[in-house]
Amino acid sequence: QVQLVESGGGLVPTGGSLRLSCSASGRAFRSYALGWFRLAPGKDSEFVAVIDWTGTSTLYADAVKGRFTISRDSASNTAYLQMNSLKPEDTAVYYCNTGQIPVTRLPGPVWGQGTQVTVSS
Repeated sequence: QVQLVESGGGLVPTGGSLRLSCSASGRAFRSYALGWFRLAPGKDSEFVAVIDWTGTSTLYADAVKGRFTISRDSASNTAYLQMNSLKPEDTAVYYCNTGQIPVTRLPGPVWGQGTQVTVSS
């Protein structure tokens, strides 16, 4: 069974950068796509990015394309979300997600506990 733990959130000014990490337990993680979603106060959960199990195919939400980069390291069972040029509207709790194979905007069944990202204006 796969379990996910996020880290790397924090408070940054507009235009700043953060790198989120998602550490996974369980060898099955290497067979699944890995995605990031975010939840802001008063809004629905939003797809951010996803990467396939090989690490070669990615998909991004239009709102973050060109600013965020998703990657994964199968050797360490860790995935990353590099976030640059952050904006106040990026403020949210960011969740790591996995448990499915296709690269889609839909979440799989496994979620991390979330990490808070706050971008000050």
